[in-house]
Amino acid sequence: MLETPVLSVKDLVVRYGEACPKCAESLEKNRCSVCGCVWAANNLSLEVYPGEVLGIVGESGSGKTTLMRTLYFDIAPTAGSAVLHDYKDASQSIWEASTAEQRMIKNNIMGMVYQNPVMGLRMNYSAASNIAEKIIAAGSRNAAQMTARATELLEAVEILTSRMSEAPKNFSGGMQQRVQISKALANNPSLLLLDEVTTGLDLSVQAKVLDLIRKIKAQYGISILLVSHDLAVIRMLADRTIVMLDGKIVESGLTDQILEDPQHAYTQQLVHSLI
Repeated sequence: MLETPVLSVKDLVVRYGEACPKCAESLEKNRCSVCGCVWAANNLSLEVYPGEVLGIVGESGSGKTTLMRTLYFDIAPTAGSAVLHDYKDASQSIWEASTAEQRMIKNNIMGMVYQNPVMGLRMNYSAASNIAEKIIAAGSRNAAQMTARATELLEAVEILTSRMSEAPKNFSGGMQQRVQISKALANNPSLLLLDEVTTGLDLSVQAKVLDLIRKIKAQYGISILLVSHDLAVIRMLADRTIVMLDGKIVESGLTDQILEDPQHAYTQQLVHSLI
């Protein structure tokens, strides 16, 4: 019997502008040459299974971040559905949920780590307060439990407890990403969304963040949707990989298969650049 997916996305479209009848045959990359509308996501379908890391790789503008931000309700989809196993037993698309239900999903079922920590953290709050904010949003009011949870999570991401009361604005980029990860884990989500979390970090810091993600997966058994333009990151972490180009999925499969025997010309180019 097949496992039930943690997340299932079907036919996601994110389009900017009104489509015309000629869009299907008139797209230049992801822009219609007739009406000028942009298809940031063009009929994307994917599934994430319990405990797996699904990697999404592609160049800038391929639609990776659009997918992630749509899943986290930062962008409204034009069409399509997304169901979570932990939301109404996957009987209703999360994009049909009320605003209150969407907040519940963001606070309890999913965690998001943005490429830019400014989008995921309150830079003037302390590291512990950032985590507490997420816990409060899920309905808890027990100060002692919040402090204990913040301590546990910051230790898990190797932030010294002596720096718990410091604001992330005082931290390095790598430390800010680690605080973001701890905040995203605050309420034990079943799905973690990681959007280009190592971009802009020094190589040694990248290695520490990637190692941390591996430890988190092992410790918490969490499912992860991991977006990167860097195939080396995908190779290190992902069980399966989806390759995106111009808003579409052009190839998918086990990560080893994608790396060893790429079929699409763009994937071949990516793999060649990694060697």
